[in-house]
Amino acid sequence: MLGRRHVLHPQARLERGSTRMQPFALVDCNNFYVSCERVFNPRLEGKPVVVLSNNDGCIVARSNEAKALGIRMAAPWYQAEKEARRQGIACFSSNYALYADMSARVMTVLGQFSPHQEIYSIDECYLGFAGFESRDLVAYGQEIRHRVKQWTGIPVGIGIASTKTLAKLANHTAKKQERFAGVCDFGRFSSRDLDALLEGIAVIEVWGVGRKTHLRLQKMGIHTALDLKRSDRRQIRAQFSVMLERTVAELNGLSCIDLEEADPAKQQIISSRSFGRPVCCLQDLSEAVSSYTLRAAEKLRAQGSVASSIGVYILTNPFKPETPQYQKTFVVPLAKPGDDARVLVQAALKGLGHVYREGFQYKKAGIVLMGLERKSTRPRTLFDDPVSEARSTRLMHLMDTINARMGQGTLTLAASGTHKTWRMRRGRKSPDYTTCWEELPRVLAGGPRHPLFDTRKDSP
Repeated sequence: MLGRRHVLHPQARLERGSTRMQPFALVDCNNFYVSCERVFNPRLEGKPVVVLSNNDGCIVARSNEAKALGIRMAAPWYQAEKEARRQGIACFSSNYALYADMSARVMTVLGQFSPHQEIYSIDECYLGFAGFESRDLVAYGQEIRHRVKQWTGIPVGIGIASTKTLAKLANHTAKKQERFAGVCDFGRFSSRDLDALLEGIAVIEVWGVGRKTHLRLQKMGIHTALDLKRSDRRQIRAQFSVMLERTVAELNGLSCIDLEEADPAKQQIISSRSFGRPVCCLQDLSEAVSSYTLRAAEKLRAQGSVASSIGVYILTNPFKPETPQYQKTFVVPLAKPGDDARVLVQAALKGLGHVYREGFQYKKAGIVLMGLERKSTRPRTLFDDPVSEARSTRLMHLMDTINARMGQGTLTLAASGTHKTWRMRRGRKSPDYTTCWEELPRVLAGGPRHPLFDTRKDSP
């Protein structure tokens, strides 16, 4: 999964060359969603497994066994279901609470192996190995893999190189070639041997090369990572961008992209979901929009920001052109920037009132928090009420603390509803083994079911 790609170095560094050769390691969880399901259900080991997207729509994760059977990534489930049943493929709905919690555990373990860590996505992180050059980095990588597997149950692959771009390709090589046993260090290869490896990697596998760029590069005769490495940097910059020029430099061992150890504050926060069934009435839409706003407000406070406006949008299903189509967005400015969920929900519902129209079957709704700024540096005005703001801050902190400890949605606003019949379909979701008390595995004395994974509420 791709995340941010932060460049800290000026153009002068690209021209003069890097003054240091810090090794980077990219640690990537193998088939992460599937691996999370297998941790708590070991009977899935060695069997084909797939995980579905929102509303059980498309396949978003596959085990190696499922890939070997020809199951395509992003294939609609309704098309693949019959074949999956015939092949005995286990299928699960996305369990985001479980995956997020397992990701946090993996990243915590990885943080023990380097003082420099960049969490790149839910299943990937970079480690900086400056000062580790005297160590056997392959052996160190194997130690990391063993620790993560032992403590979390998640298998990982590790790529090590002198630049982040090369480390990502080293990780790709470690996963594709069994001879590396899950850890590949490009620093061990001669220039000739490394070029031979890069020649066997399609250019689309290079970090920063998307589908459109890939097609344009092919027209220029650039088909492999080695072709891109040997291309003219100035021509690449003229034809594409300075970012792709930096990619070429990184392929040549010139480090241009540093670790980003602090997660930058988002400039916008979006919260949206497709509904599990068509929604027509304003009450259901209000509950959904309120729930999405509460979640976005929690993220807003977590990064220490306030929002100055909130956008609300609703739309029908564009894949059903035979039904009446409608979509609309409305932005509500706030009287003053804030992070209080009550104020944000009130503004969101005001925006919903402007966009809602009767007679349509709505498929999706969402909100966008905009005009974000740091709460600590927000300019003060004569109209601020310090007492009211202090009460709001304490209340929101209490809500966030309870929800973090007891589970998301434990303490909420009445506007978000209780039944939530509009929620997305997740008919194949596994239990929330690590985040919900009611779904903890129960150990039984005996019985026909597996003793570790019987989650019946009436179990002794």
